[in-house]
Amino acid sequence: MAALYRIYSALVYVMAFIAGATLVWLMISTITSVMMRNLGLQPAAWLFTSAEYGILYMTMLGAPWLVREKGHVHIELVTSALPDGPRKIVSRLVALGCVIVCLILTWKGIELFLTNIERGDYDTRAYYYPRWLLTITFPLSFGIMAIEFSRFIFGSDLMHTGEAGIHE
Repeated sequence: MAALYRIYSALVYVMAFIAGATLVWLMISTITSVMMRNLGLQPAAWLFTSAEYGILYMTMLGAPWLVREKGHVHIELVTSALPDGPRKIVSRLVALGCVIVCLILTWKGIELFLTNIERGDYDTRAYYYPRWLLTITFPLSFGIMAIEFSRFIFGSDLMHTGEAGIHE
């Protein structure tokens, strides 16, 4: 079981690394595009398209790591006003709601991914790009986010600290 957890954890961190590298690419492609325009040149179409794809990949691949690190945005106004017992219940219920939403999005993402493969769909912009390479990120990321949110339900760590305003 420990080996399986290490593999899973490595997957989360590899996805986060790819998301970070994609952010660097977005910076480089944006600067390059702006510089080319300022020099009176026309940037290559693939530069813009790769940036669009990068935004999707960065968001989807980085999200599970953000859940793990509690880096996602959540508001603790209510939970900070609650005593420990009710705060734990509310936090676990919120995490349960997140798991349910992520599982639904995983299921719909699998349907979309399989439809793209079945139809042989391509995204045709600057180049032909198999659409399944875009939509595979939905079930992968939302499935892993469901696992990460479930850790806040069943684990000792809570999603909400009850310390609203302390870290700002």
